[in-house]
Amino acid sequence: MSGSFVRKLTNGLEVQGQVIHALMIRELITRFGRENIGFLWIMVEPLLFAGLVGLMWYFMKGPTEHGVSVVAFTATGYIPLTFFRHCVSRSVSAFTANQSLLYHRQIKVVDIVCARFIIEMLGGMMAYLVMALFLGIIGEFPMPANIGLLIAGWALYCLFCFSLCLILSPLSEMSEAMEKFIPVTTYIMIPVSGAFYMVSWMTPGIKEFLLLSPFVNGMEMMREGVWGEKLTASYNPWNPILCSVVLSLVGLILCRRVRRTLNVE
Repeated sequence: MSGSFVRKLTNGLEVQGQVIHALMIRELITRFGRENIGFLWIMVEPLLFAGLVGLMWYFMKGPTEHGVSVVAFTATGYIPLTFFRHCVSRSVSAFTANQSLLYHRQIKVVDIVCARFIIEMLGGMMAYLVMALFLGIIGEFPMPANIGLLIAGWALYCLFCFSLCLILSPLSEMSEAMEKFIPVTTYIMIPVSGAFYMVSWMTPGIKEFLLLSPFVNGMEMMREGVWGEKLTASYNPWNPILCSVVLSLVGLILCRRVRRTLNVE
């Protein structure tokens, strides 16, 4: 009995993995085509934004601040922030854009969210790696002090972003007003993103408030993973984990509700 269940579960996961892979290929071709550098734009775009913002901060604040490279510090914050903003923008009206695909029984609405999210996550990961390699070559980025903590911070940051996508995608289908309001949230959350500061630089009252943000906790973990004891990091990994679980459950319920209202042609 248990063996049969495991086989069915394994086969189901394999089918859904193939579906998500096919949706990712379709999404990449639709967005970037087959010309120029194609899908590599998902990596180049965050790099360009992070590079320009890093240079701006370099000329405003100088080469170092709090003992670390200003360019590297800014880039390590802005690339995850850009990843989040792209995830949000690609979540809006995701179901409507792929509504005809739901005719196929194997394709679920959650698969559409997963495909778009994974594309943005891979782009953010590649941008982060290329940025670190380039800045490391010119002496502006250190060898990570704790690679495991860096990866864990990125994973929790991504997990929370995915849970938000599960909620924002169906909400954008339920209300046109919500569809217009959602992009604004990417700017509202910048002060609580942890992208341009460390919590230890703030006053105690503000510090307690910032640590309520799952983004800040993930960012602090990544920063400590890169610079180690050079920066004083404050974080609670259970914050993004618990927030992600709760939001994911709510998002799955909303996705199921929206699926009933979509017209499949």
